[in-house]
Amino acid sequence: MGNFFLFTILICGASGIIAQTAILRELLVSFYGNELTVGVILSNWVILEALGVYAGGILSRKKKNAWVLFIALGVAFSLALPLSVYLCRVFKTALGIPFGQGVGLPAVFFISLLANSAVGVSHGAMFSVGCALYARLTRETASGIGKVYGWETFGAVLGGVILTYCFIPYLNTFQITFVVAAVNLPILLFWQRFVGPRALRYALVCVICVSLGACAAIRPSFLQRASINTQWNAQEVLAYTNSLYGNIVVTRQGGQRTFFYNGIPVITTPYPDIAYVEEFGNLPLLFHESPKDVLVISGGAGGLINEILKYRVHKVDYAELDPSLIRVIKEYSSALIDKELGDERVRTRAVDARTLVSRSRNDYDVIVTGIVKPTDLATNRYFTEEFFSLAKRSLRSGGILAFCLPGSLTYLSSDMADLNFSVLNALKKIFRHVRVIPGDFNLFLASESARIQDASPQVISERILRRSISTKLLVPGYVEYRLDKGRLAWFNRYGLKATTMSNKDLWPFALFQTEVVWNREFSPRFGSLFASLKKFNFKGFLIILWLIMTVLFFALKRKKRGALGLSLTFGIASTGFFGMLMNLVLIFSYQVSFGYVYQKIGILTSVFMMGAASGSIYISRRMKAVTFNIGFFAFLESLIGVFVVLVALLVTRWPGQGNFFSLIYFGLFFITGLLMGLEFPLAGKLYLGGRKEVGETAGLLYCADLAGGWAAGLLAGTLCIPLIGVFNTCMIVVFLKLTGLFLIFLYKTFDKKGDLI
Repeated sequence: MGNFFLFTILICGASGIIAQTAILRELLVSFYGNELTVGVILSNWVILEALGVYAGGILSRKKKNAWVLFIALGVAFSLALPLSVYLCRVFKTALGIPFGQGVGLPAVFFISLLANSAVGVSHGAMFSVGCALYARLTRETASGIGKVYGWETFGAVLGGVILTYCFIPYLNTFQITFVVAAVNLPILLFWQRFVGPRALRYALVCVICVSLGACAAIRPSFLQRASINTQWNAQEVLAYTNSLYGNIVVTRQGGQRTFFYNGIPVITTPYPDIAYVEEFGNLPLLFHESPKDVLVISGGAGGLINEILKYRVHKVDYAELDPSLIRVIKEYSSALIDKELGDERVRTRAVDARTLVSRSRNDYDVIVTGIVKPTDLATNRYFTEEFFSLAKRSLRSGGILAFCLPGSLTYLSSDMADLNFSVLNALKKIFRHVRVIPGDFNLFLASESARIQDASPQVISERILRRSISTKLLVPGYVEYRLDKGRLAWFNRYGLKATTMSNKDLWPFALFQTEVVWNREFSPRFGSLFASLKKFNFKGFLIILWLIMTVLFFALKRKKRGALGLSLTFGIASTGFFGMLMNLVLIFSYQVSFGYVYQKIGILTSVFMMGAASGSIYISRRMKAVTFNIGFFAFLESLIGVFVVLVALLVTRWPGQGNFFSLIYFGLFFITGLLMGLEFPLAGKLYLGGRKEVGETAGLLYCADLAGGWAAGLLAGTLCIPLIGVFNTCMIVVFLKLTGLFLIFLYKTFDKKGDLI
């Protein structure tokens, strides 16, 4: 029975990662997927899991109710998942919020908390209750915690692979949730035999059978159509699909088609934004004396490429990351898109544009980046010193790099100025000559040639006439107005008080500024608070944390196992922080080095989970043969600290590409998981100390582990990395581990003196 119960835990782990990802993807469509939103959603999931784990540990003390509780939690999880997905899609309509309108961070927090609540709490509680039940089936205590932890982690690996390669490409979200229920409910039906009272057992059988019947009667296709129609109630939905990279929706309203990617409108047809496509599609090429080969990075279809094709170009490479987006664009195209993508000079490429640029040498005369601002860590890669350096090598002599950032014709707020000038500072470090054309969107032109500085409005107008370019907006009077020197001087005056920071791959300051601007727009009060975090003193905070933990140690040192419990719990919490942070840092660094390849990142995450499971199962099996003590726990704490320093040095000092470097990343992910897996069961054994409260101990430690991961998920990608950089963020983990070692040192010191009970 013990082995089959571990199989149940495996399914539980797989179901959890599928549920987490499904809810995350659905919320991203409504929240527009910026990095802060992702961090809040994941952090809420983790903290709800932690709450469930802790509550399950307490409730599992009552042995008579443990099996009933485990089965009830499984049923609740299976039924709550499709309801949570439905809520993710319709909450804006229910609250009277237009779909195209964003929401502030407080709304993001509470809505994602509500959407995750039933699923996250029930799934978390199943872990600690499962530990108690496995101990009852096998009479394994500390080693049992490690085995359950390891098998659930293996389940997460399995679930991630199945979701990525089997579910997402072929099933909609409701079909996925119904498959999860169809797998979990029959397994729960098997375990009802261990429920003591016959009446209660029959009641559980009836509940499970009714739940299975409901899943069979309510078709996923019905929920899919109903939720989509409610979500997009003001528009006709022509297409709704999930790819490996995101959600793609095509809507029609009043003859206008709009393509949404993760809820963000990226293309409108057949009538594009004339002001944007004419200025951005023409000015970069007009500043070049003879553009022949052009690269368009994202957002080119629907007008931008059409403007470029007005010139005597030889080649236009159009790069989009998601091949499904290109397919949907072609399927629901207009005459304008057909004309653009059907031109023999246009080559559409489904590839990470940064990887394409890194492999190019003197291939282009003009590079146009259609990403309008850094909204997450992936898009920030196109506004950094490192990308500008790659683009410079890809440009021929006199070549021009062009991109846009949000602007204003009247007033530039300090936050908007910091966003623009942090990118401008990076641009000036790479290119000799930079020209900014301020407006509702600020157009940035960079080149090694001084000709972009010398081109006057008269020269640009003369080129329009000589090249026979047909435009509605770029008439001589408007060109002179747009390139007015007084407007440029007005823009530059904001730079006197703006930041001196330079946006980098591993120090994405512009991303933080985008988040500040976004929060000020949709939640002004919180936006001001969030902006003030730029002055946050990380060093002072860490010193205060160290003092608090020291005082708390001395307050608990006289209580039974109080000092030991504090040392172990803090160590596990800091290890949870380490695990989440290393995942973010390594995935981010891998994106920067190799491109945002979702499949590979999924494999890398699976390698991490495999390392965690391997470490947990290995040390659980060795516990009976080897006596581990607090000294070995301190050794693992030290090992994690050293490993973090090495990783920080590697990713910041030795960026590279190639198969060998890719293998190094696989190894780093595995070692990160391995260290986490080794420490958790050991902490369980030391904390348990011969007691029988397995569920309670597992719940407390797993809660600490998840709480540390929650803190890292919420703070690292949205606050720490943008404000202090990857290296300094990694040093936070080192400081936490040094604090943990200090607590262990105090414990061993007082223990030798006999002062600890």
